Amino acid sequence: MFHDTKPAHLSDDGEIDPWAPFRVANPVELNSLLRQVRDASAPVILATSHGTAVTCTLWAIDATQGRLSWSADGGQPQMQALIDADEAAAVCYLESVKLQFDLEDFVLVRSLQSMALQSSMPRDLYRFQRRQSFRVRPGGRNAPSVTLRHPSMPDMTLALRVLDLSVGGCALLLPPDVPELRPGVTLHGVEVQLDSETSFVTALQIQHVSSMQLPEGSHRLGCQWQQLGTPAERLLQRYVNQTQKRHRLLSLS
Repeated sequence: MFHDTKPAHLSDDGEIDPWAPFRVANPVELNSLLRQVRDASAPVILATSHGTAVTCTLWAIDATQGRLSWSADGGQPQMQALIDADEAAAVCYLESVKLQFDLEDFVLVRSLQSMALQSSMPRDLYRFQRRQSFRVRPGGRNAPSVTLRHPSMPDMTLALRVLDLSVGGCALLLPPDVPELRPGVTLHGVEVQLDSETSFVTALQIQHVSSMQLPEGSHRLGCQWQQLGTPAERLLQRYVNQTQKRHRLLSLS
């Protein structure tokens, strides 16, 4: 959905931000993500609106002063252009997650032995799940479900529970009293109910069928989304992001 190194276009014109569900503004969660970037020595692309791009790594976080320190090659010809621009969009990856945030107030700090680029702390950041990502496992009474017609028995309507899902696909629980479904079959007109207010219709292709760690006679259908339009993909992105955010906040509490 997003280019690997190119920042996504995020609305700054005062209108409703369609990416607001992916924004992380909680200071505890924001600092935790920045520490992960630092500890992983993840390459970060700093890109200005004029097309200048500099690669660096985050090596120090000063939350008290609200400053970040970046290891960077001061000899890079793009470095002066970055400092002159005084603002840039930062993009990096933590495994299957893309982070993007804005930075300002660049200063190149020199010493006898080293050189560092400093910037202000971001006020917030955006956290996007990459398309091929690990899956979230929803729980509770309002877990997602799908409704479809059995491909070989059109008069039979199935309501199947979603075991896990990502923006690439989902796993469904097939009860023991339902006629089998085979890998390679495409299921059309599938209504996906993420929660009481969020649903969309799409197609699913069954990739594999297994019965491990399930009640006797039940099967797990590993499926891939088909014909998934941008609105549905955005709903999935938001659902996965919100589910992971709840899990992260619970782990921090």
